[in-house]
Amino acid sequence: MEPYTARCTKTKGEKRMTKNKAATAIAMLLLLTFAISIVALPTAIAADTMKTFAFIGATPNPIGVGQQVLLHVGITQQLATVGLGWTGLSVTVTKPDGTTETISDIRTDSTGGTGRIYLPTVVGNYTFQTHFPEQKMPTAVGSIAPGTTMLASDSAKLTLVVQQEQIPYNPGVPLPTEYWTRPINAQFREWYSVAGSSWEDNEYNEAPGSPHILWTKPLTTGGLVGGSKGLVGSGATSVAFENGDAYEGKWSTRLILAGRLYYIDGAYDRPRYTHCVDLRTGEELWSKVFMNNASISFGQLMYWESYNYQGTFPYLWFTSTAGSGASATTTWSGFDAFTGEWMCNITNVPSGTRIEGVRGEEFIYDVNLAAGYMTLWNQSALVAMGGSWGSAINTRSLNASAAYANGTLQTAAKRAWAWNITIPKGLPGSVQAVKLGDKVVGVNLVAPGAYRSSLIGVSEVNVWAFSLKPGQEGQLLYNNTWKAPSDWANETITWSTADLDANIGLLFAKEEMTHYAFSLETGQFLWKTEPMQYLSIYSVSRRIYQGNLYAAGMTGLVYCFNLTTGKTMWTTDIADPYQAEILWSDNWPETISFAEGGKLYLFHSEHSANQPLPRGAPAVCLNATTGEIIWRVNGLFRKTDWGGSPIMGDSVIAMYNTYDQQVYAIGKGPSSTTVSAPDVGVPIGLSVVIRGTVTDVSPGTKQTEVTLRFPNGVAAVSDESVGEWMKYVYAQFPRPTSVSGVPVTIDVLDANGNYRNIGTTTSDSSGMFTFSWTPDIEGDYKVIATFAGSESYYPSFAETSFVADPAPQPATTQTVVTPPSMADTYLLPGIAIIVVAIAVVGALIMLMLRKRP
Repeated sequence: MEPYTARCTKTKGEKRMTKNKAATAIAMLLLLTFAISIVALPTAIAADTMKTFAFIGATPNPIGVGQQVLLHVGITQQLATVGLGWTGLSVTVTKPDGTTETISDIRTDSTGGTGRIYLPTVVGNYTFQTHFPEQKMPTAVGSIAPGTTMLASDSAKLTLVVQQEQIPYNPGVPLPTEYWTRPINAQFREWYSVAGSSWEDNEYNEAPGSPHILWTKPLTTGGLVGGSKGLVGSGATSVAFENGDAYEGKWSTRLILAGRLYYIDGAYDRPRYTHCVDLRTGEELWSKVFMNNASISFGQLMYWESYNYQGTFPYLWFTSTAGSGASATTTWSGFDAFTGEWMCNITNVPSGTRIEGVRGEEFIYDVNLAAGYMTLWNQSALVAMGGSWGSAINTRSLNASAAYANGTLQTAAKRAWAWNITIPKGLPGSVQAVKLGDKVVGVNLVAPGAYRSSLIGVSEVNVWAFSLKPGQEGQLLYNNTWKAPSDWANETITWSTADLDANIGLLFAKEEMTHYAFSLETGQFLWKTEPMQYLSIYSVSRRIYQGNLYAAGMTGLVYCFNLTTGKTMWTTDIADPYQAEILWSDNWPETISFAEGGKLYLFHSEHSANQPLPRGAPAVCLNATTGEIIWRVNGLFRKTDWGGSPIMGDSVIAMYNTYDQQVYAIGKGPSSTTVSAPDVGVPIGLSVVIRGTVTDVSPGTKQTEVTLRFPNGVAAVSDESVGEWMKYVYAQFPRPTSVSGVPVTIDVLDANGNYRNIGTTTSDSSGMFTFSWTPDIEGDYKVIATFAGSESYYPSFAETSFVADPAPQPATTQTVVTPPSMADTYLLPGIAIIVVAIAVVGALIMLMLRKRP
């Protein structure tokens, strides 16, 4: 392990494990070589000289032009200890055009071999040959005596075929598009970017794009008291249970480690239980009381890399101090994060400030400005490089600085002191920021009286730094003094923050309501911001993120200042739509809890809120670039001011809600889609009704209090509706009057094997959707209903089937000849003749009567 490690500043893209990770390949080759060499220990009698056998390997072979090749270079003879290696080896490379180049100054590992990366640039055959120069065996290995001359040797020539076609690498596993849980398969290397732990203030989460709730869990009795207590207080119409603000913060101990949420239930006078909850499922895995009501001091994910072992160890650490003053001793007690079982104690841990290295190892630094020195203690160096951290922990006791029982000082204790460097004596003020492998920055505000963090009458600002870069430790980088404006004689000046990744330090002038910026690369004054609204004199929450300074607080306004110029980029107000709940402002005071994924997350709290609590506290997610509101929900979440703020890990926000004293998990949840179609054949040409549901199946929807209210399931709703819908589902607000569902795509696979889209519909507030369609060909149909997912839910789909029968044949018209009856043939004609005869006789009689005189 290095004596100290610089904090990593690479981007997310640069940190992605590549398909041909050279270090991993080399390590595996060396381990294999070392294992073989141990089996094949030489048995010859020691001699003054010994023949050697150089080798060269190339992987992969053949290779595409421009792709990396791992060369394996060395001789077959290993050395005795891990610190030794053969030196001066070289490799001759003959290119396809006959020209040569040499890779020189190669030092092997103790296995006798090592690795080098080579990049072929043209198509054709390359030739490689290793050259081992004569040298002495440094120590005995088996029967080979120290000082034996190891004769020079050349390897056989190796041909590397370089082709135009690129060889394939393992494509890896894309980021999850469905609801996922722990453990994450170790082969899914790409998923590191969505599975961060809560203390990693970097881009290791898929930041929630909606206020969707995964689950809730009571912390203690909370919410409205009810009964006669609804009439107590200063005119209050209702009061809530105490929620731990005003110096009595609840949920102050909490962290997310490898997908598990750890928190204390907040009790003071009784056993305090530490709860371990699966962050993505809400399942409580265990709860227990540690070390006489102790609280977790910090979590650790330490990646251990030695010659013999590689892997990450997860721990919960509790710190305790015995004695006082110079005789005080500190002990770290480590517990397995998975089971909560005790693993070991590290005793006599030195005093100082704890800081985490890039591999998760814990350092403690101590800067003594008066005496002019700085020490650094490295936890991981308590174990030898070739050993295993797990084995060391299993000894149950590591002594950071004392002696073994036999009275000799531990080698490990000596090794753990990474360095004690000399620094310039008498640097004023105090240390404000440390970045291992980079620098230490300090600030002094010159004013009447002793140094404090907040002063009136500051006349000068002194900014200094000394180096921690390898080989330059302790060298003074700058020590600059800036003369303060005369107005500061009556103003309150506070050093507010220092960010060594952005190399910016900030002072806040309270009465001016402005920030003054200093470069931490040079110590020079840079710029000051425009004044903020006057309520910033009471509190300001700040965050430096993506090249900007974000500030919020009692003003109820969010400011974005450019870190290069100090100019105001935008402001967003968190207005109270009712202008009645905050007694001193039309805006809600907000705190920036964290910034992830290009988003800012803000929640409301107050130092000592009156009862009844103000209604409608907003939780807000802003676009960090534009200040536009991505989502806002009023009255669902209210954080604590004195307890623990919301945290994020595994792409889930966990928070304690003072409105009901429950723990909430906020993040994208799973959905479930169902679909059905007619079970009997439908004649072609008639409409088919396709119906189904899209529901939220997050762990919280299985909680008893939710299933009793939603026996048919909880509908999945649109991102625009989800805030009000979550208030209805989990906080028992009235059912929203306007709720939109989610879009559902309907596709069919018809009898001819054609897969086609037949339309889109939208579910309603019960989760149901319907869609009518007329089949256009006969035969069997498969129906696929798909919800593509949203910021609130992962996608889901379902299938069903129906059959379209042939259309019914139309009825045909036929002429039927019926033989005449007897009446038609004889009777009816005879009657007709008689009627005619009567008519004629009647006519003749009338004529005769007219002629009579």
